[in-house]
Amino acid sequence: MRPRSPGWVLAAALVGISFAGPLVGLSKADPLVIAAWRVSFSLVVVAAALIVTGEWRDWRRLSRRDNLFAFGAGAALAVHFWAWNASIHLTSIAASVTLVSLQPAVIVAISALFLGERPSRGQFAGIALAMAGALVIAAPDMGAGPGFSGNRPLLGNLLAFSAAITAGIYYSIGRHLRARLGLWGYVGLVYSACALVLVVLASLNGKPLIPQPERELAIFAALALGPMLLGHTGMNWALKYLPAYVVNLVVLGEPIGATILAAVIPGLSQVPSLATMVGGAIVLAGVAIAARGSRSTSVTHDRAGAEAPG
Repeated sequence: MRPRSPGWVLAAALVGISFAGPLVGLSKADPLVIAAWRVSFSLVVVAAALIVTGEWRDWRRLSRRDNLFAFGAGAALAVHFWAWNASIHLTSIAASVTLVSLQPAVIVAISALFLGERPSRGQFAGIALAMAGALVIAAPDMGAGPGFSGNRPLLGNLLAFSAAITAGIYYSIGRHLRARLGLWGYVGLVYSACALVLVVLASLNGKPLIPQPERELAIFAALALGPMLLGHTGMNWALKYLPAYVVNLVVLGEPIGATILAAVIPGLSQVPSLATMVGGAIVLAGVAIAARGSRSTSVTHDRAGAEAPG
């Protein structure tokens, strides 16, 4: 039987995550509040899916070690959202989404060290080229310095990079757990842990979650439906069939989509620079090269006994 390609799911996920930066940029809420509401809204859909599919029964088979991994993934995702949301309001959307898209480099290192999944030469070259394009996009903002409200761009860039590291940890753990859990069983555990950590952090930092204006609630709901459920959940589905660093090639296309949206959405109007357009072309070239190498990886993994999608 011909292996089913996850390409269409990853394409939809790219559309979803491309809306994340612009939506966060439109919100006036605290970064922790944005993250907590985003994940909480998504859990409503996840809970319904768990009931319909019955995948909550998969939790009975998990060991204490698996549950700790799931909580660790959720905590890493919570810190990722917190840091990245904060970066959006400190630097440009183009710089933030570009730097957070460097997470494949983190995942390659983690996958090679702990999961035994080493990239081919072609994949490595594609990732390196795409990251070079990402740096071309971010370079003007990284050098903005005092001319952009003091050191705010530098802090925003550092927060975006830290978000890339925590995202790498999150997806690498997901690659481990998705081998024994269905999609909804997995995201049900991880998103719940993420929401719990975010609510606790918001409470400790004195950031009230309620009440919220209707405009903010609409933004939170859009973040849950697009970037969270379509984007993150789609990528989590693909983790069962592809190595984490291959799945995360999708995020290398996010700066292009997010930058275009930030330019056309009223209230943002962040017109992309020449560096953004040139860097975007380099990113796309790198993604194309790495994706070509991922085909053989996908076939090999399927032949090794990956389960058919349920």
